[in-house]
Amino acid sequence: MPQLVGPQYTASESITVSTVAVGLTDATFETRTHAHITCEDNPVRYWLDGTSPTATVGHRLEVGGVLDLDSHHQLVNVLFIAVGADGVLRASYGEG
Repeated sequence: MPQLVGPQYTASESITVSTVAVGLTDATFETRTHAHITCEDNPVRYWLDGTSPTATVGHRLEVGGVLDLDSHHQLVNVLFIAVGADGVLRASYGEG
């Protein structure tokens, strides 16, 4: 049977997203290069280039949606904001 190859996830966090743009926690992802992020409740918007999204501008991540990031640059620069009510993201961080 072939073995699956991919990142090994070794850290995680929950992030509350509100009316001020917020990024991932540097101290949690440290030098890792991958993130698997799910939107748990209430949609959020995000940009990957360090620009702050607004409630109406940015990529929209719906409840149940998944965002996979595959570079340290993306982990450092992604910013999220709530579309309406506060949202919760679950993030797992890995390397490989």
